[in-house]
Amino acid sequence: MRRIGTWVAVGGLLLSAAACGGSSTKGTAAPKSETLSVGFVAEPANLDFTATEGAAIPQALLVNVYEGLVKLGQDGKISPLLAEKWEVSPDNKTYTFTLRKGVTFSDGAPFTADDVVFSLNRVKSDWKLKIKAQMDVVDKVEKKDDTTAVVTLKHPSNGWLYSMATRLGAMFSRTGVSDLANKPVGTGPYQLGTWKRGDSLQLTSNAKYWGAKPKLSTVTLKYFKDATAMNNALLTGGIDVISAVQAPESLAQFADTNRFQTVEGTTNGEVVLSLNNSRPPFNDKKARQAVRYAIDHKALLDTAWAGHGQLIGSMVPPTDPWYEDRTGDYPFDQAKAKELLGGKPLNVKMRIPNLPYAVAAAQVVKSQLAAVGINAEIDPLEFPARWLDVVFKQGDYDLSIINHVEPRDLGIFSDKSYYFRYDNPEFGKLLAKADEGTEQEQTDNLKAAAKLLSDDAAADWLFLFPNLMVAKKGITGLPKNAIAESFDFTGLAKQ
Repeated sequence: MRRIGTWVAVGGLLLSAAACGGSSTKGTAAPKSETLSVGFVAEPANLDFTATEGAAIPQALLVNVYEGLVKLGQDGKISPLLAEKWEVSPDNKTYTFTLRKGVTFSDGAPFTADDVVFSLNRVKSDWKLKIKAQMDVVDKVEKKDDTTAVVTLKHPSNGWLYSMATRLGAMFSRTGVSDLANKPVGTGPYQLGTWKRGDSLQLTSNAKYWGAKPKLSTVTLKYFKDATAMNNALLTGGIDVISAVQAPESLAQFADTNRFQTVEGTTNGEVVLSLNNSRPPFNDKKARQAVRYAIDHKALLDTAWAGHGQLIGSMVPPTDPWYEDRTGDYPFDQAKAKELLGGKPLNVKMRIPNLPYAVAAAQVVKSQLAAVGINAEIDPLEFPARWLDVVFKQGDYDLSIINHVEPRDLGIFSDKSYYFRYDNPEFGKLLAKADEGTEQEQTDNLKAAAKLLSDDAAADWLFLFPNLMVAKKGITGLPKNAIAESFDFTGLAKQ
């Protein structure tokens, strides 16, 4: 999907000069061997993010195990990674990447332009996710020599290089894709250690890494189904970091600054109240509009997430250049909601993932909708398996709540088969114009697209999920903002 979920904890892509490493850092040993344990709320179903939806897999593996030609920083800017540099032709259709020398995969195979050709062509031929359509703009990928790869687009695209900084741009070994679900093979600073399903996933330092070795020799991703259990684990020393606080009201437990530190910033995770646009009652625009008017978003944020986060009113976060505050499009107005419903009560099924933010928000949504005559039955589904099957794949729901954390994911509404089942050709035209136009045309058309989506009440945007982390004192390199798919461990260290 386009990354749904924090469900899978929000993480961030942490820029580190050492992580980008050049030849001068190759083979540099970490000054001290350290281990770290980080708490998360949703475990990957498997380790193949080319065939399995959700954010948990790239969160753990992207940048850490798998690397791309480029990477995305906390400031939203793209920087080199496996490519030392790139050049773009005057017509903005041809990208020539100069690759780093001396890079090997964790299985010992050398990384060359052949792997770039293999990896990018494989997106079209083997990937199972809907987001692979972002690579449809690629006309051909060619090897000029071992350290030069050339990508030619069918037409100029403002979004393509950005997509290359996501999982879509991950580089795979031609000899390392036989069992992606269990044995990831990448060029990154870490490789898979042990994986105790239902409990934890361990990453260990990759001795073959081409750049500066990470400061942490071992990182353990510890998975918790219960927010209280994760909090207790930090309090008792079982983990070192809570990657995303799941009960903001519990922050008082960590007020002792001699023991703990709190980091709060932003993400691009839109907590969406999803509406099924293809079936009654929400195939009727008036019913969708009624939902938007019925929600008191400030009260919801205060109640469900203790006021942490931001109200945005659209599928565009403030870190994107085309953001506009759309919270005024549907102000809280119960009378207007009732008028749109025409006095007719609605009975709907709200199928949500059994994750803390969704459960907390659903209770508030249920209460607020009931006040205008929409009776929502909450049906919690085990996440990820049941929610992905019932809601995402089958579209068997009326309402849902999920945190969409993939960067720049406005385009998910352009696919009418996506679980929103939203179908407006004009929306797709605006996205196409934005992608092929100038930077100003991109901004103008994406603002128009976000406005159209809001006007159509294709969904309701409850709030922007905060990057809210708690860690032991002395953990350094924690990301303030989390606007990429990966939780990058390479900049973390213990004092």
